[in-house]
Amino acid sequence: MFQYIALEQDRPWQPGPYPGVELKVLHRDETTGGVTVLRRFRAGVNVPAHTHPLANETAYVLLGEWEEDGVVHGPGTCFFAPRGERHGPHVARTEVISLTVFDGPLTVA
Repeated sequence: MFQYIALEQDRPWQPGPYPGVELKVLHRDETTGGVTVLRRFRAGVNVPAHTHPLANETAYVLLGEWEEDGVVHGPGTCFFAPRGERHGPHVARTEVISLTVFDGPLTVA
């Protein structure tokens, strides 16, 4: 049996680090500061190039079309950005929902 269970419908959407981006925190690791979140990007959102100085990021697209460097990716695509590595810009061509894991505190630079 799992020691922790989160039901998506019980978690509120919260403002993300950019306009048009929302986060639903499913789990927070109190030891590392890492989080597992659903992220929702409104259609047309353009997230500028950035880094996460304190965490590796793994994102899995569940819904929508996501553009990276002129290539459109859909559901089933997994992205990984190592801690401190610049990535983006990202463009949500439609509404996008991803399951994203940050293995340390979610900070943006």
